[in-house]
Amino acid sequence: MEPVIFSLGANDHLAAQIAARVGVPLGEMKRRTFSDGEEQIQFLENLRGKNVFLVQPTNPPAENWTRLFLAIDAARGASAHEITAVIPYFGYARQDRKSKPREPISARVFATILESLGTDRVLTMDLHNDAIGGFFRTTNVDYLYARPVLLAHFKNIFKDALASDDLVVVSPDAGGVVRAQSYAKRLMRSADLAIIHKERDIPNQIARMKLIGDVKGKIALIVDDMADTCGTLSRAATLLMENGATEVYATTTHGVLSGASNETIDASPIKKLFITDTISPERTLSEKIEIVSVANVFGDAIKRIETGESLSALFETE
Repeated sequence: MEPVIFSLGANDHLAAQIAARVGVPLGEMKRRTFSDGEEQIQFLENLRGKNVFLVQPTNPPAENWTRLFLAIDAARGASAHEITAVIPYFGYARQDRKSKPREPISARVFATILESLGTDRVLTMDLHNDAIGGFFRTTNVDYLYARPVLLAHFKNIFKDALASDDLVVVSPDAGGVVRAQSYAKRLMRSADLAIIHKERDIPNQIARMKLIGDVKGKIALIVDDMADTCGTLSRAATLLMENGATEVYATTTHGVLSGASNETIDASPIKKLFITDTISPERTLSEKIEIVSVANVFGDAIKRIETGESLSALFETE
């Protein structure tokens, strides 16, 4: 039996590409927002006994989460056999622990809601913290990574720099070292890595930055999981140029790009920012931003889920 794939509206472009990769049409459904802002969801085809995949990144606004919750409930009520929430970008993932007293662990709150509604599986990409999967007790969580797609792109983009060993991968903070290292060892013979140490006084505002490592005469590639206000990326790029980098590029899986992020990128020394389409590309973006699609990764994952194959082969980049 073929899977049924639906787009809930947050990223119709990606959902259509995923369905095409799987080889099925997008399922028919009705989405409506009432005049008071409340959401309505209705599936327009029979779901009884079928495996349903609901594609919905949960970036702001909160209505994206609301539509996903309503769709899961509707699919469960329509006797779907298995319900998979395909969440390319998992909103609230940065709020994965308490940093102050009397705060919620917001990522756990949304995991609990997904589970209580009867979600059988969550298929997501590059969580801010993989430990978020531990918030789910009965729902299976399958992780996907943008790294294989981005690495293939970079091996072409930085072909000359790689041949002359003139590329250095940069982690924008200590927490991202493992991620940056995974790129460095697959891109370069020497796996050169630099680290930016940053201290924050308040969220999204950095007080101090220091560079650990040598970037002089090198092309620097900053690797992170998401770009939000882009203030960190801009300051990091400036620091790298001040320390002798010849060019600075950046890559992130999730282009949240809130506030004045486009203007910040435009004014920064960053030559190009590579993002994926986990969040809808149908918006105004800086000319410095280049989108690399991960639709095929999600499509292949869905095909493997349906045939009972392992997803680990999708992580291979060698």
